[in-house]
Amino acid sequence: MAFDYLRDPQAIYAESFRQVRLATDLSALPSAAHALALRLVHACGEPGIVTDLRISCGAVEAAKAALKSGAPVYADCEMVASGITRARLPARNEIRCTLNDPRTAPLARTLATTRSAAAVEFWDSAGTIVAIGNAPTALFHLLEHIEKGAPPPACVLGFCVGFVGAAEAKAALAASDVPFATLAGRRGGSALAAAAVNALASESEA
Repeated sequence: MAFDYLRDPQAIYAESFRQVRLATDLSALPSAAHALALRLVHACGEPGIVTDLRISCGAVEAAKAALKSGAPVYADCEMVASGITRARLPARNEIRCTLNDPRTAPLARTLATTRSAAAVEFWDSAGTIVAIGNAPTALFHLLEHIEKGAPPPACVLGFCVGFVGAAEAKAALAASDVPFATLAGRRGGSALAAAAVNALASESEA
């Protein structure tokens, strides 16, 4: 059986974002956040997520400026790092993930925490972009560091997912003074965190 479906990759891409724009109500978001919202909807197929999208004032602008200046991107897991499209990054920005650093697992045992949280200990995240798409413990640990006086990232993209700690960690991020974009509640994931970086790196879909 032969199926009738769109095969041209550029046509698929264009039609995808045409439909995303038609299906997504962006009226409650500032115009600077539209490209970010569109790419997040494209990544998960749910236009309704925009009602739970939280973005601090100036966060989009701060993230774009940091990327253009060459700031690295810290990812909490390899799935986030792999989902970032290198060709979109404006300054060949380095993508760093320390989850599998050989020092991380021993430190996690010492600190009696997760590897994801221990991995944050090896981040020099001042002025960088942080993309968290998996572990609430990584986001909590990062916020603890900042509360203790560590210089904050330029922007935290908090899209951790799950039933234990995800909603609470993202609520803590939204209550902090750190520039951020996040999705309230349990929903999130590596695809959304990577999509957020891709959107901020280039606005080809805007």
